[in-house]
Amino acid sequence: MDPNESDSRRAFLKDGLIAAITLSGIAPLALFGGPGKSSPGQDTLKYHLDLKVPTRLFDGEKCWVHPRAGIVPGAGKAGMPRIVMTLNTLELSGSDVFKGMFGMHSEDGGASWTDPQALPPLAPRTEQLEGEERPVAASDFWPSWHKKSNTLLGTGHTIVYTRDWKVAHPRPRHTAFSIYDPQGNQWSDWEKLDMGDDEKFQNAGAGCVQRWDEVDGNILLPVYFMPPGSNSQVTVTRCAFDGKKLRFLEQGNDLSIADDSRGLHEPSLTHFQGKFYLTIRNDNHGFVTQSDDGLNYAPIKLWKFDDGTDLGNYNTQQHWVTHSEGLYLVYTRRGAGNDHVFRHRAPLFMARVDPEKLVVIRNTERILVPERGARLGNFGVTAVSPEETWVTVSEWMQPEGVEKHGSDGSVYVAKICWNQPNALFGN
Repeated sequence: MDPNESDSRRAFLKDGLIAAITLSGIAPLALFGGPGKSSPGQDTLKYHLDLKVPTRLFDGEKCWVHPRAGIVPGAGKAGMPRIVMTLNTLELSGSDVFKGMFGMHSEDGGASWTDPQALPPLAPRTEQLEGEERPVAASDFWPSWHKKSNTLLGTGHTIVYTRDWKVAHPRPRHTAFSIYDPQGNQWSDWEKLDMGDDEKFQNAGAGCVQRWDEVDGNILLPVYFMPPGSNSQVTVTRCAFDGKKLRFLEQGNDLSIADDSRGLHEPSLTHFQGKFYLTIRNDNHGFVTQSDDGLNYAPIKLWKFDDGTDLGNYNTQQHWVTHSEGLYLVYTRRGAGNDHVFRHRAPLFMARVDPEKLVVIRNTERILVPERGARLGNFGVTAVSPEETWVTVSEWMQPEGVEKHGSDGSVYVAKICWNQPNALFGN
C-alpha cells in the first residue's frame, strides 16, 4: 500500500508481527515470543511489543539521530524511574554534522514526554588544533545508569571538524563522558577520557557502544581506535568511576581484521550466564566474540544464522538485549525487501542468540521497528525495569528522497514487555 494514500493506516503481517502504522504516529503493536516449552529453534520467552513515537523532526534541513535513553530509578512519578533521552540533530546538508545535542524525559514510563530542549553542556565547542580554531562535538552518546555510584553516566566520542563543518581526517578522537544531575535536570560539561600517551589511542573513542558495569563499580567500556598506519581495531577497557570522574585503568587484547575494510568499529558488550559477549561492526560483515574475564576475547567470527547462512548485517552497529533467561541481538540486514534502504539499515530486527554456538536463531527473528525508507541503524537499548527493555531509534532522513516511502523523521520507542521479569535489570 502506498504510504502517501489518503487512507492514513496501513496494516501488514510479517514474521508474526502485526502492526498498525498511521502516518500521524504509530499505534501500539503486539508481538509475542514462542511457546512456553523449550524446543530447538524456538523462543521460550514470551513478550509483547509496544511501539511509540514521542517526537519527530524533519524540516528539509535537520532530523533527529542517536536517540538513546537512560534511567534514574525512583525519580519519576509514584516511584517510577525518570527516563532521560538524549538526541543529536543531524544537518542534512553534510555527512555526520552534529551541531547540537538535545534532551527530553518522561516521568511516567513513556506515556508522556517533555519537548526536546537544547543541552548547552553537551554542545560542540571550539578547540585550538593544528594552529586554528576548530569545532569539536560530543556525539554518538549513550546514557546508562551506574548502580554503584547512583549516577546516570553518558559516554560517546568526540568528532573534530574543519572550520566549514566537514569531518576532519585524520583526526584526534577521544571518549567523551558527562554526568546527569536529576535535581537540576541538566548534564555536566562533557569531558574527555584520558587514555595516556600511547600513540595507538590518539584516535580512540566509545561512540555508540554498550558498556557493562561490574559489581565493584568499575566499568568495562569497549572502544575502537585507529593506530597510525592501520585500520580500526577494537578493545575493551576497564575504567574506574566514582560518580564524578571516569578514569582509564587497563585494556584487554586488541581485536583486528586484515582485509580491505576500514576495520572494526562500534563494539557493544554484555554479560550472560557467566560469559561476556562482544558484537562488532565491520564494513562487510557483523562479527561476534566471547570472553571469560571481560577483557580478553577469542578471535572474532562472522555473525550467522543457525542454518549456516550469513546474517546479512554489514556496515552498521548491532546491540544486545539481555534477559536472565535469554540473549538477543538487535540488528539490520540484507534480504528483507529493503534494497532501497541505505546500507539495508531498516527494518530493525531482534532475534535470540545461541550463546554456545554464537549464532542467531532464525526462527526467532522479529521486526522491532518497520521500514519506511529511512535508515534505522543507529539505535540504543535501555533496561527500564525488570518488566521492560526499550530499543530507541530514529528515522535518519538521508539520502534525499527517503520520505517518499513514508518516513517523516520519527523517533521510535520500541518497548519489549517481558512476561517474565528480567533479572539482569540494572546489571
